[in-house]
Amino acid sequence: MQLSLELFAETPEKSLDFYQRVLGFEVQGSASAEYTMLKNDDAVIAINSRSVLSSDHPLRVETGGRAGLGVEIVLRVADVEGTYRTAKNSGWPVSDLALQPWGMHDFRLVDPDGYYIRVTSRHSS
Repeated sequence: MQLSLELFAETPEKSLDFYQRVLGFEVQGSASAEYTMLKNDDAVIAINSRSVLSSDHPLRVETGGRAGLGVEIVLRVADVEGTYRTAKNSGWPVSDLALQPWGMHDFRLVDPDGYYIRVTSRHSS
């Protein structure tokens, strides 16, 4: 089994910029305003325009509403320090890099649509 995410964005261009510039994803195939697939190693996230959803679709979020409420997207990386530096240098607001009591090193951030993301890896001593 493999998992890929499809996120519905108010402004796909902002989301594409975020995932590429802040988290190092790369566009797979062709980018479009309706649907673009992004990949970083084995992680796959597709960015869709929220406008393609019918008004009664269960994923529809009102304009200005926060998408992804109740969901945490966890990205496991080999080099959390390097990923943190890239994210921090992008100017995007990120939490501090922290060693958690359960032995993982992580930082958190929120994408342009309000999707909550934790970037993590095992702590190497």
